[in-house]
Amino acid sequence: MELPELERLCDLSLGSFVENFQGPCYSGRFHEDQWEEEFEKIPLFMTKAPSEIDPLKNPDLACLQSIIFDDERSPEEQARMYKNEGNDYFKEKDYKKAVTSYTEGLKRKCADPNLNAVLHTNRAAAQYYLGNIRSALNDVMAARKRKPCHLKAIVRGALCHLELKNYAEAVNWCDDGLQIDAKEKTLLEVRAKADKLKRTEERDMRKAKLKEKKEQNTNEALLQAIKARKVNLVPEAAGEEDDSSSAGPCKLLDMLNIKNPYGARPSVDDQGRLSWPVLFLYPEYAQSDFISAFHEDSRFIDHLLEMFDELPPWDLEHKYHAGNLEVYFEDEEREELYQVPPKSTLRQVLQHHRCFVKDLTPTFLVCVESSLFSRNYLRGRNMQ
Repeated sequence: MELPELERLCDLSLGSFVENFQGPCYSGRFHEDQWEEEFEKIPLFMTKAPSEIDPLKNPDLACLQSIIFDDERSPEEQARMYKNEGNDYFKEKDYKKAVTSYTEGLKRKCADPNLNAVLHTNRAAAQYYLGNIRSALNDVMAARKRKPCHLKAIVRGALCHLELKNYAEAVNWCDDGLQIDAKEKTLLEVRAKADKLKRTEERDMRKAKLKEKKEQNTNEALLQAIKARKVNLVPEAAGEEDDSSSAGPCKLLDMLNIKNPYGARPSVDDQGRLSWPVLFLYPEYAQSDFISAFHEDSRFIDHLLEMFDELPPWDLEHKYHAGNLEVYFEDEEREELYQVPPKSTLRQVLQHHRCFVKDLTPTFLVCVESSLFSRNYLRGRNMQ
């Protein structure tokens, strides 16, 4: 065959081959405008691993991970691999994944105490930043069991104790660490802060104990003054029928610690004289007056003169005057009303054998003498 004819046939064959070769493009090819995203899919070039590795979606990465953490490797090698993985996550501030990696490393139960101490300390750091302070403290304590002089564990433990307000323990941990490195900056700062807070806490505790003791002495003096006057105290709770004669000292002291709804309570002065919070009720208008400190030697008429020196705004008929008012206390057990003489003192009234003080607040009813409302209100009640 002549050469020109051979060249023509070759050209025809090449053209046919190119024609047949042309078809759908390779589905896995790179796109020039998306090369960074494409590289992120290749394990060798990844800058950040996916949160979950699905063998079906990422077979190459799953294979690579199985090689790295191959069960045929020694526990020490596997633990070190997980430690490095956790450190990478920690640098990325992905503390949850860091905790998971360090935990996996500890699960390998390698025989290297130093490596286990590091894994515990690193996990403590991740837990600390997650806000799991007690878990972090447990980790640093475990680290010190394996390596007592592990400075990083001691620093982290001191920070945990400070965060948990265990100031004395924080100082102790700092002292342990400063014996190893007397110039460790974090320990010096934490110790100074913890020591100051410890002193403040101790001072506050002393103040609280002194205040508690003072209140206890005041209550005991108040209780003795009330018992000396034979005032009948009853608890506020419905259904209770105990009085001061049957209630024990502890129960009475508990009652003295309770303030009434107005925030007041009886008090005793240096001369041993009592003042009481007193409530006046005006049933005709559903009104009331509260006196926070009614001295036991004060007369009822003196308080009425002061309260009704001017007409109250709710007295639409202008009939409430100190001179025409009647005061009563009620014996709820017998459903009896006892009239209070206007010139009697509070002490005299409270010493009446049928006067009972509920919720540490003597209560009195006030009505206008001989008014229509008073007659209707008092009708059918036992008057004493």
